[in-house]
Amino acid sequence: MEDFYETSISEVDGQMVAFFGVFDGHGGARTAEYLKNNLFKNLSSHPDFIRDTKTAIVEAFRQTDAEYLHEEKAHQKDAGSTASTAVLLGDRLLVANVGDSRVVACRAGSAIPLSIDHKPDRSDERQRIEEAGGFVVWAGTWRVGGVLAVSRAFGDKLLKPYVVAEPEIQEEEIDGVEFIIVASDGLWNVLTNKDAVALVQDITDAEAASRKLIQEAYARGSTDNITCVVVRFDWSPVSSSDLSSSSDSRTHEQAHQDPKLSQ
Repeated sequence: MEDFYETSISEVDGQMVAFFGVFDGHGGARTAEYLKNNLFKNLSSHPDFIRDTKTAIVEAFRQTDAEYLHEEKAHQKDAGSTASTAVLLGDRLLVANVGDSRVVACRAGSAIPLSIDHKPDRSDERQRIEEAGGFVVWAGTWRVGGVLAVSRAFGDKLLKPYVVAEPEIQEEEIDGVEFIIVASDGLWNVLTNKDAVALVQDITDAEAASRKLIQEAYARGSTDNITCVVVRFDWSPVSSSDLSSSSDSRTHEQAHQDPKLSQ
């Protein structure tokens, strides 16, 4: 199991901020675990996090990747990780994505993609890689340098500067969003955005929803590690700012459940 995830609610400069992330490791779990322990810490401590959140996200992602690569100098084996993250700051939901994990929102019953997978055969990604001196070839699937099946990731020191940790950021107004799903590609390999939203739309408990998605992906034949975080928003008049989140990770026969968070 090379996946890690993080969910936290904290106060930054007097404002309540919620962080949600899924980190899908490859070549070992080191990078994904490092992101779990450091990415949101670096982001929340950025001096411009509240004032200029998008710039802070980009710089915190770069900083985290650089610091991880520095620590990895002594390791012979190369490792890396994707990162799909969602930051809730006031009425703003900012999604920053690196790699092929994915964030999907549900609004009025419709699936709204909040990230785009970074695959080597994506035309703009292939162009970026080739302009940097790299190449993309078919080796069972499209791979950077014939090795890696994602075009952006943390770590992967042997594939820099072709595989970068530069996030794509999408901002969404939180008003009307019923829930979001943050999951690794073990889920999305077998479920479309629409399928995933439809499966859990009527499940009001985030814990039950995350388990349902994991079980369905496994039943549909996913052979990859599967990690899923579900964040459901409560828009009732009594508690309009409430949210709950839960996550589940599974590799074949094993599952782990995170307790529900509430704000």
